[in-house]
Amino acid sequence: MASRERLFTIIVGCGRLGSYLANRMSHDGHHVVVIDIDESAFDRLSAEYSGFRVEGDATEFAVLTQAKIDDADLVIAAAREDNVNLMVAQIARKLFHVPRVMARVYDPQQAEIYRDFGIEAICPTSIAGDVFLQSLVRSPAANEEGTSQ
Repeated sequence: MASRERLFTIIVGCGRLGSYLANRMSHDGHHVVVIDIDESAFDRLSAEYSGFRVEGDATEFAVLTQAKIDDADLVIAAAREDNVNLMVAQIARKLFHVPRVMARVYDPQQAEIYRDFGIEAICPTSIAGDVFLQSLVRSPAANEEGTSQ
């Protein structure tokens, strides 16, 4: 991360994406709090992770308050479920007025709903699909030479 500003970031979900972001942001000197409903998810955090962990349901105000959402510069909703991410992102944006809110959303059609609420939506489905389609356009001959399953 090239930013010189130290961000106070709350990451909801400590799966593959959430733990990756938490580890990287912590390593880069940002203040990070990770929230997950499953305590064992925190096992994905590296030994060098210097942030905080909050076990609980991030859709509950008490959990978000415990994570100090009032002080957050950024909330990243990276839970497994699109609906949980949308709910957390909306709460962060509308009720706690977090300046920047980002959310992973798997359903490309729901990504527009997120954007309408002022939430930056990252859709891995669309990103991967676009990469596949661009690859086909760049090298159609590779398909003929490759093996099929």
